Amino acid sequence: MRRFSRGPAFLLVLVVACGGETGPAADGPAEVDHSAHQAGAGGGTDSTGAIAREPVSLTSAQERALGVVYMQVTRGPLETTVRTLGRIEASEARVSEVSPKIDGFVEDLHVATTGETVERGQPLATLYSPELVAAQEELLTALRLRDRLPPEAGAARDDADRMIEAARQRLAWWDITDRQVDRLIESGVVAKTLTLVSPVSGVVLDKPVLEGQRVSAGDRLYRIADLSEVWVEGDVFEQDIRFVREGAIAHIEVAAYPGQHFMGAVAFIYTTVDQGSRTNRVRISLPNPELSLKPGMFATISLDARIDDDAVVGPLEAGVVT
Repeated sequence: MRRFSRGPAFLLVLVVACGGETGPAADGPAEVDHSAHQAGAGGGTDSTGAIAREPVSLTSAQERALGVVYMQVTRGPLETTVRTLGRIEASEARVSEVSPKIDGFVEDLHVATTGETVERGQPLATLYSPELVAAQEELLTALRLRDRLPPEAGAARDDADRMIEAARQRLAWWDITDRQVDRLIESGVVAKTLTLVSPVSGVVLDKPVLEGQRVSAGDRLYRIADLSEVWVEGDVFEQDIRFVREGAIAHIEVAAYPGQHFMGAVAFIYTTVDQGSRTNRVRISLPNPELSLKPGMFATISLDARIDDDAVVGPLEAGVVT
């Protein structure tokens, strides 16, 4: 792929083959007469009195001194690079919150600090809940009542069975597993506490809970993120957003690892433009298997952008910035 050279002005010296005529090629490139390039080499003004623009004229000696080379242009894809700055964020699709479904008091914190790495199923906190105790006692009472009923008390036994099932369902809504309920029925011993476990493997981003704190159903106790894949969000100027497409390759560099190159792809282009900065935010999905990229890091983003699929292109070296 050839890159597009941008600048205030440039000089491009190219010869397009045409007419089907070719010169001798046995001993190297044919000698070409470029005297026609020197036509009009005189001063003059246009109808407004301004100095008229004239063709650039070079003698053969000047061409040799400057290293001018003539070659054919070609047709093909034309690409450029859009550069911007961004920030590494945790992927929203990989962030989980841990909240109790029952009121209670935090008896013990097994994971007590932000930043700790946890595994799926690892205990996080233990809650004491009077509601949990009452629900377990309700289940055991319904079981004892059913066991006291004679076999011929069909309707009464059916009512007791429905009470037992309702009590089990109530415990299940609080994330008490069937195994825990079966252990309760076998032992007849009421558990005073409920242990909350991590739903995912990841890093604790936030832990607003303290030991001994009273918590209510729905309170956020932990925020855990799987950082094996992260997002890089950057702002692209309005005039460049037309070159950016979902799926485009993105090259990422961060100051923490100079010389190291990370590669991702554009996952999403936001649908609104910031009215203050006149930029459009883009989201890049980036694998992070070594967990070396941390949320909050700044990043330099280079996006491969295609300008045209079939353009007349020449070598980048032919562009002379003046």
